Amino acid sequence: MRSIRLFPAFLATLALTACAPSTPSASSAAPETEPVRSELFAMDTVMDLTVYGTDPAEGEALLADAEAEIRHLEGLLSVTDPDSEIYAADHSGGVPVPLSEDTADLVAQALTLCERTGGALDISIYPVVRAWGFTTVDYRVPGEEELQSLLRAVDWTRIRLDGDRLTVPDGMEIDLGAVAKGYTGDRLMDLFRDRGVTSALVSLGGNIQALGSKPDGSAWRVALQDPDGDGYAGVVELRDEAAITSGGYERYFEENGVRYWHIIDPADGHPARSGVASATIVGPSGIEGDALSTALFLLGPERAADCWRANDGFDYVLLLEDGTVQISEGLEDRFSLYGDWEGRDLTVIRR
Repeated sequence: MRSIRLFPAFLATLALTACAPSTPSASSAAPETEPVRSELFAMDTVMDLTVYGTDPAEGEALLADAEAEIRHLEGLLSVTDPDSEIYAADHSGGVPVPLSEDTADLVAQALTLCERTGGALDISIYPVVRAWGFTTVDYRVPGEEELQSLLRAVDWTRIRLDGDRLTVPDGMEIDLGAVAKGYTGDRLMDLFRDRGVTSALVSLGGNIQALGSKPDGSAWRVALQDPDGDGYAGVVELRDEAAITSGGYERYFEENGVRYWHIIDPADGHPARSGVASATIVGPSGIEGDALSTALFLLGPERAADCWRANDGFDYVLLLEDGTVQISEGLEDRFSLYGDWEGRDLTVIRR
């Protein structure tokens, strides 16, 4: 018996809406301080973009440019669009493919993050993910022989980027989906800053990224999804940061009473079983948060703590399958449990 339950990315938008400031009334704020918002579907997820403190016409023009930037990146990075640069590299037969500056920049950062995570993030895992049906929605449990055959072509160290020329060896495929939304969030923050915006919030699926603070100067408060249900497990405060979550609840299917989720361990080709229900990274870089949330989910609580201690520039929240919580010390004064998770065992990881 097979049942399928998908948690699309708009749940992150609901969390964002629940904790974002309400729109000021005309009596309490000047018209130019009212937020300007747009919503779109791109990169297989719902995206919500909100800017504050702009003239309405200027804000709408800015968000139109932001949407154009998202579509531009999506067109470059898609693994299924024959016109994309990544598709061309994946189907090149091992011949070097020229990349645009944007794609080359993202590939370079992705390879660095594969190295930084010790291969827990591996951009060449795509054929294995596809075998489980997570890219086609044709869910299945692959046989062990099939997985072992596919794993022979999973090795990020064989990917070559020489300047603007990308070589994906014949028989291998890469997918930048694990870092593309984080990279996009960073690009949007740069765009907003360049246009003089000092307060903005974007939700790109499970990625929430804040520019500055709320218009009143207070921190943004962003809710983390309860991996066991439809509510929230905690709230984290952000200032000029991203909060990016990876969780097994986001996309999964069940077969014969066993749940299989989309975060695949490159070591064995199976959904990661590390004791982590969700991993949230808080830090200034969207692309790093995207990569590290996947990596810490795979690593499990002990190795996640080791990874954090070995690297600067981010903090994290782990909601564990046993119902306990771990947070790094940088979040001690700006994270709180919520709802059914209040009162649960919370451990602060220190350096």
